[in-house]
Amino acid sequence: MFKKISTLLSLVAIVLFSSCSSKMSGLQSNNFTVTPAVLEVVGSEVPVTIDGRFPQEFFNKKSILTITPVLKYKGGESVAEPITFQGEKVQGNNRVVSYDNGGSFTMKMNFDYKPEMAESELYLKFTVSKGNKSYELPEVKVADGCIATSQLYQSTVAKAKMAVGEDAFQRVIKQAQQANIMFLIQQTNLRSSQLNTDDIKALKSAMKAVADDTLKKVLDNVEVSAYASPDGGMSLNVDVANGREKNTAKYVRKQMKAAKLEGNLDTNYTAEDWEGFQQLVAQSNLPDKELILRVLSMYTEPEEREAQIKNISSVYSELADEILPQLRRARITLNYQLIGRSDAEIMEQYKADPTVLSLEEILYAAVVSEDVKEQENIYKTAMRIYPNDYRSYNNLGVIAYNKGDYATAEEYWKKATSLAPNAPEVNVNKGYLALLEGDVAKAEAYMAKGSSANVGDEALATLYMAQGQYVRAADLFGSEPSNSAALAQILNKDYSTAKNTLSAVKEPDATTYYLTAVLGARTSNAAMLYDGLKKAVKMDPSMAAKAMGDLEFSKYVTSEAFQAIIK
Repeated sequence: MFKKISTLLSLVAIVLFSSCSSKMSGLQSNNFTVTPAVLEVVGSEVPVTIDGRFPQEFFNKKSILTITPVLKYKGGESVAEPITFQGEKVQGNNRVVSYDNGGSFTMKMNFDYKPEMAESELYLKFTVSKGNKSYELPEVKVADGCIATSQLYQSTVAKAKMAVGEDAFQRVIKQAQQANIMFLIQQTNLRSSQLNTDDIKALKSAMKAVADDTLKKVLDNVEVSAYASPDGGMSLNVDVANGREKNTAKYVRKQMKAAKLEGNLDTNYTAEDWEGFQQLVAQSNLPDKELILRVLSMYTEPEEREAQIKNISSVYSELADEILPQLRRARITLNYQLIGRSDAEIMEQYKADPTVLSLEEILYAAVVSEDVKEQENIYKTAMRIYPNDYRSYNNLGVIAYNKGDYATAEEYWKKATSLAPNAPEVNVNKGYLALLEGDVAKAEAYMAKGSSANVGDEALATLYMAQGQYVRAADLFGSEPSNSAALAQILNKDYSTAKNTLSAVKEPDATTYYLTAVLGARTSNAAMLYDGLKKAVKMDPSMAAKAMGDLEFSKYVTSEAFQAIIK
């Protein structure tokens, strides 16, 4: 009896020993759940979460298991950070898995996206080590990938609104010619010495020029502003300032008549020019000027101000000699508009002899023209005559970019950068080019320098989309219909808004219709899918091959309707 029991115990021990020391068996795909079930590109990465489960009596107590996620694609593979577990009898710092109860785990990873990953498969590799020996368990496929709809931003970037270096041409420019007539203290008469200054001569010449060229120079008005310094009594200063106004106005009327200049003469006077006084003191080097300015801020009544300033005896003599005489004056201002060439005149002169035109006029001529080839020639002309201005190079780069000639665009923008490294238009355009190449980090650096470029929020919104910030991108694109806005809305899963946006795009292209097909697939609208894809392939046959490998259409790719479109 004892012998039988001993034999039975030996058999049990052998079984137990065998179960604990034998090689671990392989795992199955149903031991893992991957989120998302079909991998998808977000920004420039493929984020993956794997939830795994070890069955009971799976994990050998003396073994170490390393799990390595590998994303395989044609021509290569990307390996994520592995995770390591150990059995209950292993001395180490890895997570322990119970033989009897099994266990669960979660792995999070991000693969840097490559275009080849559009058709890829995610595998888990298993390496077991026990003592000095190691072996591999069969690898397990856990997911397919990748949905790369987010990368369509590169197609929308090709149609983005580029930043043009704008001209500063103004057809109507406000002009003002000024002259001052100075007076002696408490005097109102105009001295001959004051009527022969260079300022007065220039004013009289400007009056005649405006009168003689009414097509290019249009008079607004002539102003006379007379002043008295703030020393002396108020009643006296009123009389003085008023007299200076009348005498100066009389003189100006005479000069206008002599120049045959017709128009309004507007006059006014300031009895005590405290504003001018404060300004001159602030600009002076008077030793106690801060004390004087403090008095002006503390007292508002003219008499009190004058009394307090006179009490500052250390500087009053300097005020009387340096500041007050400058306030005894009458200012004459000739206000007129300088009328530039009309559109027709600019174009006529450009064709006759562009060297006569200013840089701003030549750049404006490109705006007037609606022919791209002529615009290109105009910018090249500006580049030749004014070679040191970056805008011509920038705008030629824009034309090349819009043609799809990205190499030429890059060369023009390099030259523009050498002339103006911080020009916002050039930097935002180089940012677009970087996005087109898939270099999001470089694009971000360029667009930070180009944030003030006049392209609205589109550039920043496109950058957000490339970074995977779809909510912020959709918000910035707003309600303006475009492929970019629709893509952001699709990625943000705002499908109803995306549908409205796509239908409102003014000049739909192949990308517009491809996005429509994607929207149809995501909303289970087969009719929308087939109609959009048919139009996309008709406009751009290369869309057929793209659609065949696009996991957005995995549920439809074998259908007769789908196959009929892509053949």
